[in-house]
Amino acid sequence: MIQTLTIFRREFSGYFATPMAYVFLVIFLVFAAALTFYLGNFFERGQADLASFFMWHPWLYLFLIPAIAMRLWSEERKQGTIELFLTLPIGLGQAVLGKFLAAWAFTGVALALTFPIWITVNWLGAPDNGAILTGYAGSFLLAGGILAIGACISATTKSQVIAFVLTAAVAFVFTVSGSAIVLNFFSGWAPDWLTEAIRSFSFLTHFNAMNRGVIDIKDVFFFGSLIALFLFANAIVVDIKKAG
Repeated sequence: MIQTLTIFRREFSGYFATPMAYVFLVIFLVFAAALTFYLGNFFERGQADLASFFMWHPWLYLFLIPAIAMRLWSEERKQGTIELFLTLPIGLGQAVLGKFLAAWAFTGVALALTFPIWITVNWLGAPDNGAILTGYAGSFLLAGGILAIGACISATTKSQVIAFVLTAAVAFVFTVSGSAIVLNFFSGWAPDWLTEAIRSFSFLTHFNAMNRGVIDIKDVFFFGSLIALFLFANAIVVDIKKAG
């Protein structure tokens, strides 16, 4: 755990050593506000909740989370520092976990900086703050799931651009797998269990339940197992690619 925390501190502080972190934070906050107040019709809805805020997060994360994940391992491979990095007195799993947690914590900082909208909705009305807190938790788990996918893909290539595009594409597939268009395509010929399995892999299916203020162990388990699976795959890929 000490080694993991060491990597975490090294990577987390590294985000704020360059202007990229601040640019990302500004872009995230501006887009989140614009989508909420303009496309989400926050004031026009006349309801004291943050539904119009959280509903855009899956789509916002499709572009912003891959931008964070793309550099996790591809930059190490491009600069040829991955071998040096892995010669440190740390285990491969600790390195993978430390890098992921640092990126996830940075995402959490971006999400936490949206607190003014929570204050705003409490000033305008009497919202269910428990449901809002659950929405934040769901958003954080969703970001972690996409980030784990991006970290794994980043380890497969030296190009940050390729890592970004592939992560966005895979995350998009997971996001829309529960939509009516996808399910209707399978419902005509596929057995019910297959259609249900496809629906269960949808980010929207699990995130929307938490966005409504419902914490279901199945949703938490889905994101937790997704993160664990892709981090395990991440470690395998890094081990294979570390000499290339």
